Amino acid sequence: MIAHLINTDVGDRGVLELYLDYRKRNFNFLHNSAKLFLNNYGKVLIVTGFPIPPMNVPETDGPPGALAIYRTVTSLGGEADILTQKEVVKAMMPFQRALSLRFAREPDVSSYDLVIFIETPGRAGDGNHYSMSGLPIRGETFDWVAERAREHGVSTIGIGDGGNEIGMGKIRDLVIRHVPLGEKIASVVETDELILSAVSNWGAYGLIAEASIELGRNLLDGWEEAFVVRLLVENGLIDGVRGKREVSVDGIPIEVHRKIIETLELLVVETLNSELRSAPRD
Repeated sequence: MIAHLINTDVGDRGVLELYLDYRKRNFNFLHNSAKLFLNNYGKVLIVTGFPIPPMNVPETDGPPGALAIYRTVTSLGGEADILTQKEVVKAMMPFQRALSLRFAREPDVSSYDLVIFIETPGRAGDGNHYSMSGLPIRGETFDWVAERAREHGVSTIGIGDGGNEIGMGKIRDLVIRHVPLGEKIASVVETDELILSAVSNWGAYGLIAEASIELGRNLLDGWEEAFVVRLLVENGLIDGVRGKREVSVDGIPIEVHRKIIETLELLVVETLNSELRSAPRD
């Protein structure tokens, strides 16, 4: 149910067919990702930031999800660092005190238990990085983190929505089949697990929701999507589809994103309550 919800193609970007084919290949992708997360949250590197051409200003999809996962890791007693472009670091600064944010610049990838990539450009077959419209991306990219993690046996999770992100190399053939310009833009960079979603932030929230059910604790409680996106926009990020500093993500109004999170949280709470009701009594 959670996987279906986070792949609701509100923006009509054609992700539904990609999702259905991926689900046939890896039905339990969300469950497997949540298990990997819960087994490795001791020290986590969270990588995000997608510069949108031609301005190459980072977008509002990715950083909110990164902040939510950061909050989740620390609430579970783990440690987290965020690796991103300097523009995103600046936009995240209003959250530094509340979340005790830590930013990495040149991290020793081997020192982490898990790396999570959220809406991060992945290298295409020709060695370049592209937007969904096929424009080249000019900005800091982080393929090297995925490569170093693989070298050192560090677990990785990729979260993406278009096929051009780190992690999507795992289903490159499906991206080429279903995504416009897929042959050109499809990432070749793989991760151990891949979460596909209609909006990458939703993939992050889906991961947290699934982990909540596995753990028996609502980890989404208190997340204020509209507040987070608004502050990020005020500090320089843009809607990646509209190319403007608007309180929206991927061209979708913020109210829709808020409702998605509300629905995820309702699913978590109802599932946990149902488990309590069905538990044997003394």
